[in-house]
Amino acid sequence: MSFEFFLIYSLTVFVASIMPGPSMLLALTHGIKYGARRTIVSAAGNLSVTLLQAAISIAGLGAILVASAGLFNIIKWAGAAYLLYMGISIWRSPDLSISEQQSSNSFAEVPLRKMYMQAALVTAGNPKAIVFFTAVFPQFIDPDSAYIPQSSILMGTGGIIAFSCFMVYATAGQKIMTLFSKTSVKRYINKIIGGTFIAAGIGLAASNR
Repeated sequence: MSFEFFLIYSLTVFVASIMPGPSMLLALTHGIKYGARRTIVSAAGNLSVTLLQAAISIAGLGAILVASAGLFNIIKWAGAAYLLYMGISIWRSPDLSISEQQSSNSFAEVPLRKMYMQAALVTAGNPKAIVFFTAVFPQFIDPDSAYIPQSSILMGTGGIIAFSCFMVYATAGQKIMTLFSKTSVKRYINKIIGGTFIAAGIGLAASNR
């Protein structure tokens, strides 16, 4: 794979990763509620599943998912249901606390494992990621060169980009919380976030391939 193709691949993955979607919405949410530093754990959950999805695509199993409408829909509906569950839970949760002391206490109450699993499940519930990798990877694999090194470079680059985009949203979430900390908007943040997750779940369920 030439350097020019590598740049094109990186730009393609970056555009696909930075676009607003369920995973980036979760990154923003965790950044708002827990801060960017703690959200690194969530980014790790997103990264783990992203690399798994990429490996599935490289192994050729992604083609099975693309061809099987039933399997695709099962994953899609499961992902949509989880987004709806998260949206309703966030909507019904108490207003966010903004004070530094309260924020520190709320951080301690939320297990890192829960943050990791939330990110992993949201990422896994979007089968379109596998479809994307299945469509993109063959375009950048040189059949005359060693397959494994090329695949490793593509996966590694994609993982770094996905992790970075997740943290961009997490940092933005933290900045948003700081910006609204002294305004009445903070009372409605959970409603806004919860409603957005619900809308994302409905959108995923209603979407076509």
